[in-house]
Amino acid sequence: NGFKLKEGRFRLEIRKKFFPLRMAKNWNRLPREVVAAPSLEVFKARLDEALSNL
Repeated sequence: NGFKLKEGRFRLEIRKKFFPLRMAKNWNRLPREVVAAPSLEVFKARLDEALSNL
């Protein structure tokens, strides 16, 4: 049982580290106008616009 507990913890640690790294790549690809949005609503609108231009 101790091995299973460590295995589960290891997977959780990988997920914690892997997701932010994966998102950082995509975040850095966004235009500056999207990232510097003053509110969530503006961010969503600008994100939709940026993704529609791809």
